[in-house]
Amino acid sequence: MIAAARSRMHLWTVVVPLLAVVLLVLTWNRALPGPVVAVVAFFLAGAVLAAVHHAEVVAHKVGEPYGSLVLAVAVTVIEVALIVTLMISGGDKTQALARDTVFAAVMITCNGILGLSLLLGALHRGVASFNPEGTGGALATVATLATLGLVVPTFTTSRPGPEFSPAQLAFAAVASLALYLLFVMVQTGRHRDYFLPVPHAAPPGPSTAPGGTAPGGTAPGGTAPGSAAPGSAAGAADPAAGRHTAAVTATADRPAAVTDTAAVTDSADRPGATDTAIGSGPAVEAGPAVEAGDDVEEHADPPSKRAALTSLALLIVALVAVVGDAKTVSPALEAGVAAANLPPSFVGVLIALLVLLPETLAAARAARRDRVQISLNLALGSAMASIGLTIPAIAVASIWLEGPLLLGLGGTQMALLALTAVAGVLTVVPGRATLLQGGVHLVILGAFIFLAASP
Repeated sequence: MIAAARSRMHLWTVVVPLLAVVLLVLTWNRALPGPVVAVVAFFLAGAVLAAVHHAEVVAHKVGEPYGSLVLAVAVTVIEVALIVTLMISGGDKTQALARDTVFAAVMITCNGILGLSLLLGALHRGVASFNPEGTGGALATVATLATLGLVVPTFTTSRPGPEFSPAQLAFAAVASLALYLLFVMVQTGRHRDYFLPVPHAAPPGPSTAPGGTAPGGTAPGGTAPGSAAPGSAAGAADPAAGRHTAAVTATADRPAAVTDTAAVTDSADRPGATDTAIGSGPAVEAGPAVEAGDDVEEHADPPSKRAALTSLALLIVALVAVVGDAKTVSPALEAGVAAANLPPSFVGVLIALLVLLPETLAAARAARRDRVQISLNLALGSAMASIGLTIPAIAVASIWLEGPLLLGLGGTQMALLALTAVAGVLTVVPGRATLLQGGVHLVILGAFIFLAASP
């Protein structure tokens, strides 16, 4: 009965994306009256929610960090296709479209999604914890890609204006793609654990030493003084305990490591898993209980291969609908922007906000479930993919494009990008963040949106 109810509840995630695509086909490149625009906007919102649902199904099947990578790459590929299509058919007025769209995506992801995730994580637990090694590497990659692709063109002298020469554009494209692929290899390969959720150890009580050892009690590895060493007798009785002890020893010098890393090695994809000290008694709950519905979803069995492939296909359909319907309602947005006396470039900010809604909602839900690392993977991975895939794509498209390709940022935009990088470094280094850091990034996003509306 519960399964039937859940099946009916999720039926809309199949119907809405399909209807949104049908509506997209019927309304593409047509002047729409106000009521039809409202209908398109309604299905756009539904497609966003459906995309979030299917992304979570795929993530549950493949595990992290592959799940967040699927959503980030899917959104970016469709966004890049839309940018290239508009640039080929738009003429001179789209010379700066790639720059404006990519910069808006970087600011929204690195300040909006990241700040919201830290804010929700801190509200849930008091302090949002994440892995500084993985997050710091991702932030460094984003900063390098953004500087190479968006800042350097402003200062080159081979061409007048903020643009690359053909040779410079080719180098930037190859370097951006290579750096992005290198990051994906690191994220999904030997350093995958740097991008997994960080389990929270219970805070030390009055009778517990800072390392989690009671004074005069057990040693840091959970072994009482004078008793058998971990991995010997305990390991013979329980081979898993030996693996856990090895994991503790291997990660003892990592700042983000916790006293017990069993949850990292065996239960990294189960955020609600409990932490049990090796050789200790009953498990101790790692943190506050999650909502009942979320707990059921997180601890449910992984979906079947068929269900995961179906969700992957519907995810792509939903993302096509999101990007396409956002383009369909853009004339209405342009009219509203013009009526409000805002600069035409502000339309690109609004479209970027719509396109990134699936990732924003997915990151917010992950942060509410105390999976802040997954939220940061989504935020920084999306920013990285936006630059690392867009620059090579427009480099190839420039063969058919007429006129200059403007990539360099202006002074105000470079100042905001530098502020984002500095604030990001100071946020990431400790591996923990409070409401303050989340608020700082949201204020930077607010400054970006305000200055885009009033340059």
